[in-house]
Amino acid sequence: MKKEILATSVALGLAAFALHAHEKPLETVKYVDLKKYLGTWFEIAAFPQSFEKGCSCTSATYGLNSDGSIIVKNRCIKDNKLKVTEGRATVTDKSTNSKLAVQFFWPFKGKYWIIDLAKDYSYAVVGHPNRRYLWILSRRPTLDDQTYNQLVVRAANKGFDVRHLVKTEQIGDLSGI
Repeated sequence: MKKEILATSVALGLAAFALHAHEKPLETVKYVDLKKYLGTWFEIAAFPQSFEKGCSCTSATYGLNSDGSIIVKNRCIKDNKLKVTEGRATVTDKSTNSKLAVQFFWPFKGKYWIIDLAKDYSYAVVGHPNRRYLWILSRRPTLDDQTYNQLVVRAANKGFDVRHLVKTEQIGDLSGI
């Protein structure tokens, strides 16, 4: 019972802080080395989105196109089948490389802002400036609880209502498929 009360208190405190931080412009990381960022990222947790409904084992692989844009290949298991969606991303802030526009279907583009990033590029947090989209990503299918909890607190400090975060079921690496 005490754990439930403590968890509820922490969640309510983070939500209250998120409401206050939501008024500020969303800050991104100072700089992203795109060559280090390329490769496969596993979704550890995310705000539920209709385009990911029913997915597990979600990952994204980023590669460099000859024109400097980034190819995005999202994978997940949905209805016991591999689902692959390809898109294209372009850097919209070349001074930091932390703000991208991602397009899966013309003419729609989504803002992909890198708001937290490990020095060794082992984890990343990506959000949208409207704070309705949030992903916690890792180079591995799992992330230790301490790091995960720190990222959740930092996302809340940036104005995200982390009560909406849902952990993603990961059972393996689909990037080679």
